[in-house]
Amino acid sequence: MMPKVSFIIPVWNEQAIISRTIEHVRDLCASGRAEIIVVDGDPAGRTIQVARHMGVKTAISEKGRGNQMNLGASLAAGDILIFLHADTILPPDAMELIETAMEDISCIAGAFDLAIDSERPAFRLIEKAASFRSRMTRIPYGDQTIFIRKSGFRDLGGFNNIPIMEDVEFMRRIKKGKGKICIIGTAVLTSPRRWEKEGIVYTTLRNWLLIALYLCRVNPEKLIRFYR
Repeated sequence: MMPKVSFIIPVWNEQAIISRTIEHVRDLCASGRAEIIVVDGDPAGRTIQVARHMGVKTAISEKGRGNQMNLGASLAAGDILIFLHADTILPPDAMELIETAMEDISCIAGAFDLAIDSERPAFRLIEKAASFRSRMTRIPYGDQTIFIRKSGFRDLGGFNNIPIMEDVEFMRRIKKGKGKICIIGTAVLTSPRRWEKEGIVYTTLRNWLLIALYLCRVNPEKLIRFYR
């Protein structure tokens, strides 16, 4: 039987899509062995005002995805934590795929491949690059829907309180401890909205530059200026 899981959804101004995201997760977890925790980084809680009536756990945290995900994990009752971005859709067999990955006791954490919800050919190149990077580095990004055993998350101390690259830093800590990170070959489907708003070429090159600078030990407090 699939262990109980906790979906932790960090949000900021996601009022327009949070209901769809919650319904999507519920459709995946018809067995009832999943809980949904929505953590809003907005002090006014505008997104969770929409989510509250849907019978999910809600909380308001300090702004910052790492802070939000840590608070969600502290409220979680599940054996496995799944960190889901509000604009990402999981494949129909996501729960079975996670269960299979977690049957390997050496697997501390994992994530999915990435697909982008657009027909534009340029996104196919981005997807291929993301797949290649994940397999070469074994460091998936947050938009690939990271999952981890709750015990492992606790032992690692959760995400660091940094304004950007909290997912990369966390995965690097797992690798440093010789933990196994599983990359599932099936893709999650994420929104192209940031690329479409800021431009595909600019956004892609900016993201590559940020990760390169971070790996060269540039302080995330400086990097966040280029991400906003």
